[in-house]
Amino acid sequence: QLQVVESGGGLVQPGGSLKLSCAVSGFALDSGTIGWFRQAPGKEHEEILCSLDTTTTYYFDSVKGRFTISRDNAKNSVHLQMNSLKPEDTAVYYCAVKKTKYLYCGNLALNEYDFWGPGTQVTVSS
Repeated sequence: QLQVVESGGGLVQPGGSLKLSCAVSGFALDSGTIGWFRQAPGKEHEEILCSLDTTTTYYFDSVKGRFTISRDNAKNSVHLQMNSLKPEDTAVYYCAVKKTKYLYCGNLALNEYDFWGPGTQVTVSS
């Protein structure tokens, strides 16, 4: 059975960095689409990026230039490097997996992915 687990969240000061990880079991990540979402208190889920492969990633404006996704195919996992963090980045971050390559992944809602993890809390505060 496919399982998704995020890790690496925590408390960081504004301007700092944090690296999240997403471990996937039961499915080869390079066969599908990866999405990262976040949900701030009182707000809807927000997609921040989606990735089809190592060369095709779509970053949303809110994180473009600050966040970077990388893949570890040997461990079937992905990492989200978050730099220059801002208080508005505070949210629960979710990794999602779609079992097919979906070219227009930037239009997908979280519940249109096949699986997602329980999330990891990121708090940016001084």
